[in-house]
Amino acid sequence: MAQNRLAHEKSPYLLQHANNPVDWFPWGDEAFEKARREDKPVFLSVGYSTCHWCHVMERESFESEETARILNEHFVSIKVDREERPDIDRIYMLFVQATTGGGGWPMSVWLTPERKPFFGGTYFPPDNRYGRPGFPHLVEQIAEAWRRQRTQLLESGDSILSQLRQHSEVAASSARPDPQALDACFLYFRRTFDSRRGGFGDAPKFPRPVALNFLFRYHEHSGNKEALDMALLTLREMANGGMYDQLGGGFHRYSVDDRWFVPHFEKMLYDQAQLAISYVEAFQITGESRYAEVARGILDYVLRDMTHPDGGFYSAEDADSIADPAHPHEKGEGAFYIWSQQEFQQVLGERTAEWAAYRYGAEDDGNVRHDPQGEFTSKNILYLANTVEQTANRFGVNPGEMAAALEDARAKLLAARGARPRPHLDDKILTAWNGLMISALAKAGFALAEQRYIAAAGRSAHFVLDKMRGAGADHLYRRWRDGEPAIDGFLDDYALFSQGLIDLYEATFDSDYLRTALGLMTTVLQRFEDREQGGFYSAPPQSPDLVLQLKEDYDGAEPSGNSVAALNLLRLAQYTGNGDLRETANDLFRAFASRINNQPVTIPQMLVAYMFGTDASSQVVIAGDAAEFLPELRRRFRPHSITIVLHDASSRDRFAAWLPETVSMGPVDGKPAAYVCENFACQLPVTGEAGLRGALEHPGASHPA
Repeated sequence: MAQNRLAHEKSPYLLQHANNPVDWFPWGDEAFEKARREDKPVFLSVGYSTCHWCHVMERESFESEETARILNEHFVSIKVDREERPDIDRIYMLFVQATTGGGGWPMSVWLTPERKPFFGGTYFPPDNRYGRPGFPHLVEQIAEAWRRQRTQLLESGDSILSQLRQHSEVAASSARPDPQALDACFLYFRRTFDSRRGGFGDAPKFPRPVALNFLFRYHEHSGNKEALDMALLTLREMANGGMYDQLGGGFHRYSVDDRWFVPHFEKMLYDQAQLAISYVEAFQITGESRYAEVARGILDYVLRDMTHPDGGFYSAEDADSIADPAHPHEKGEGAFYIWSQQEFQQVLGERTAEWAAYRYGAEDDGNVRHDPQGEFTSKNILYLANTVEQTANRFGVNPGEMAAALEDARAKLLAARGARPRPHLDDKILTAWNGLMISALAKAGFALAEQRYIAAAGRSAHFVLDKMRGAGADHLYRRWRDGEPAIDGFLDDYALFSQGLIDLYEATFDSDYLRTALGLMTTVLQRFEDREQGGFYSAPPQSPDLVLQLKEDYDGAEPSGNSVAALNLLRLAQYTGNGDLRETANDLFRAFASRINNQPVTIPQMLVAYMFGTDASSQVVIAGDAAEFLPELRRRFRPHSITIVLHDASSRDRFAAWLPETVSMGPVDGKPAAYVCENFACQLPVTGEAGLRGALEHPGASHPA
């Protein structure tokens, strides 16, 4: 079979289209030069390798010889992996959302040879259906309009682009962030909260960890218990539902219903990382082991199924997989994860299968009531229908015996599932998403006293530093795959990886991680900062192939680079005493003041950074071996505090250069000592775990060892 140019790419998404009859180009000057030379518009198709509807549109349209003939005759066609090139995706998604009122993937946009968009949409079927025009007919209409109505198309595109440019401008003004924006954000979440099932809004329900981050910290900031209860109920219901992989751990992308039951079965690395942090923080706040168990399930899944042998983390697993090995070209949504009662009995035997079915809500005829596509006929999506205790009572079995039997059943079902054809793995390694997972493993490893998680975080950090840095020590690439680093890093890559390094310092107290994070954030200031208006561009402002320069601020499925950068700067300012870093963060808040004051719910992670910068800052400085203080530090949720450990000559020298006030902080009577400070005004030192507990619970009092 003939291959197109995409066969030479590394992106799994682009490689999925390498055998299409469409004459695809990757994004680059070659495609646009051809478009100018042949006076053709560009068809830009954007997606990612684990996108269900991207697969559908490929099968229906891009594998069609007739549709390919039309595209090849009238257009220059470009494929872009949105995960490799979020800068391109954001610009044209903004256009699609502005012109159609919605967005999603696959994204289809038509451009001039100068990269200006003039028409766009998302998925188009092969014929008229779902209220959408058929793709071949649409393509021919656009080609005809390019020939006969080009002036109007270009004028309309220029006008929309101008409006988008004005709308997306972020500039400093006389406005300042209003602290009441925190209350406004909370009130919005309260209005949209589902008090029965958790989550916000109606179906489909997406996990949005940035909202949970905000609610936990708003509770800490204000004492508002309702904020905490909303977050905790959401986490419990999500973990009980089918959106959580009850056998293998990890979360699917979202729930198509309002009760977290029927998921879209795709698994994304960024979801695993952020949700693991949320469950760890819930454990620290409540002390309830059920949250820690879910966090472990997520992280163990990632370490088992999404980790490169050298330590980097893969990007995603597909929703679709082969349902019947006899028909390898036929894939079904969730086929890898769903079960019939007969399969339960084959794996477990009749008695244990009955127990497991009661525990996981499996039914003889399947438990999915509304299945218009027929994908789950007579099959079961596993969820926690009953507790271990309820299951034991139902069958008259000792609870301890039942717990052991159900755990054994889970292991057997997981092993049997592992023999099925696995979903497609997107094995590219992205710096930004690895940064998120480093944070998750570091935080979990510290809070749960799991050294293996901290070690995995360190391996990933060194994978990026060894394989994804350019010639300069502080230059990062976006993507690594199959031995090749490529694509200069974006703001998200620098910010999220730097955040991971700061979190790794707080798990290991190795100050080299802080030093590296400081160097990377210095690169952020040099490459991405708008020094006149404040804030950071998502891509370097001199990027020649972008028709818009954006300062991304929306905290959606992933936190925005600006929100993460602001918090990084404030944390590093505390660690280093560098007031310029704090002022840069304040400039960012002023630049985004209008969004903070008027649309706070769109930027909850930026509000997290704002609270860190405005609430009273506290520090714990430990002089000497920190081991005896760690249990007290592990169990506490301290979002507005940093910990410094002066445990050897290297750390003492480094912090003495950054924070001269630490020079006088030493052990007491030869014993490791802890100094609890507020804005580096410190209490008398304490020794022993009990001394630290008293100093943290009653700041300002005297706490003898």
